[in-house]
Amino acid sequence: MHLLRGALRTYAWGSRTAIAEFTGAPSPTAHPEAELWFGAHPQDPAYLQTDDGERSLLDALRDDPAGELGPALRGRFGDGLPFLVKVLAADEPLSLQAHPSTEQAIEGFEREDRLGIPVSAPNRNYRDRSHKPEIIVALSQFEALAGFAPAERSVQLMRALEVAELDGYINLLCGQSDADGLRALFTTWITCPQPDLNVLVARVIDGAINYVRSGATEFAAEAKTVLELGERYPGDAGVLASLLLNRLSLRPGEAIYLPAGNLHAYLHGIGVEVMANSDNVLRGGLTPKHVDVPELLRVLDFEPARELLVPTETLRDGAEIVYRTPAPEFAVSVLTVDGAHLGHEIDAPTTHDGPQILLCAQGSATVFAKSDSVTLQRGAAAWVADDEGPIRLSASEPTRLFRVTVGF
Repeated sequence: MHLLRGALRTYAWGSRTAIAEFTGAPSPTAHPEAELWFGAHPQDPAYLQTDDGERSLLDALRDDPAGELGPALRGRFGDGLPFLVKVLAADEPLSLQAHPSTEQAIEGFEREDRLGIPVSAPNRNYRDRSHKPEIIVALSQFEALAGFAPAERSVQLMRALEVAELDGYINLLCGQSDADGLRALFTTWITCPQPDLNVLVARVIDGAINYVRSGATEFAAEAKTVLELGERYPGDAGVLASLLLNRLSLRPGEAIYLPAGNLHAYLHGIGVEVMANSDNVLRGGLTPKHVDVPELLRVLDFEPARELLVPTETLRDGAEIVYRTPAPEFAVSVLTVDGAHLGHEIDAPTTHDGPQILLCAQGSATVFAKSDSVTLQRGAAAWVADDEGPIRLSASEPTRLFRVTVGF
């Protein structure tokens, strides 16, 4: 078991304060900090803090896959860690995007290989052969667009904006199934000629301004999102697409799960994101990066997403809260030490097989494994190899630890 030094990524949409304050680093930072990666991704692995200095987690897995990963994980996923843990902080909206299924990723990766597109090329869609299901658990109030909303909800929103130019598009959502109507309208907008798009987006922004000024509340969050996106990306089809998506405000501890084909964009907040160890992204707007419209349309799921919050299950009298998702690559839970357990060494529930990544979200705890112990402060993470478990915990103040391991 070792402390982990995460790999920090700086993107323009990141925060100069959120990750720094979470990890106890000086704030504000010189550049926006967007993601802190804890995992063994080839592009940016985390580093084990050992007595002999730092060592890449990727190298540790390659040198001793049996001890680090264990037989159960290797039997299912081979000699690589199938999940990636991130702390994500957004001060500005991320790009509108979706991720492929496994079948789509394999086909797309091999097709782009045959075309000779380098894996690192900016116009490459598929950088590996894996799907990328993911969960985001809010650490603060977290704002997001996720999944297509029921068509009737979008119709009500567009009518509330009172934009005459939207009337013809509203008709595309009526008289057919939700999925067919949403496909028709989204396809029309994302392929719209830029001059027409400039006019329509400007009219929708005017409608959103009038709606907010009116003091109406039912669609206030959606209208303000249109204004925020329109200011940063004028003339972008993603501004219109936001009218078709579920607008969510997550409270701390709430989570959403994003399966293949789910169109989404994180807007603001800090959270713990866990995903399959993949870098496949199909973008749909709100970005200067490559947007492959035909490929995006091929992977999108236009069925409305109605059940978005991840159900949780409480184990061992509140000692562990498990976020239930169907992803085989990862399982996410929160270990809590408080109340009568403070000041005592307690066994962590043994519901997980294989290696673990622990991330302290609140307080401070000492983690004991078979041969070693580490102390985790807020924002710090540890790697627990398969042959080091099970673990025990001790804390003198209320403490919460995220625990990530392979799926059930």
